[in-house]
Amino acid sequence: MHELSIAMSIVEICTEEAKKAKAEKVTRVELEVGSLSGIEPDALEFSWDVAVKDSPVDGASLIIHKIDASARCNDCEKEFELDNIYDPCPYCGNFSFEISKGKELLIRKLMVE
Repeated sequence: MHELSIAMSIVEICTEEAKKAKAEKVTRVELEVGSLSGIEPDALEFSWDVAVKDSPVDGASLIIHKIDASARCNDCEKEFELDNIYDPCPYCGNFSFEISKGKELLIRKLMVE
């Protein structure tokens, strides 16, 4: 389960940021997780309690904002939603496109006290 190592990395980042803010505790963590990021939000939530144990993030709520994927076709230049990285452009059938959203894993907001 690579989501546990990801959760532990997020806890590490949050702990460092809390220290920079001279805060003792993190109370809320908001993430953006793209649908093409390779991260399963349910597995990330499941591993959260283990990752935060005995850290300044222990007890913090975790909010995950799921980001749907979208792309821009290199041929017809239209934007479209992307369910699967192997899907063609729905407008022209081209398989050449640039993904504009959906690969994110970002800490959107961190609340401390």
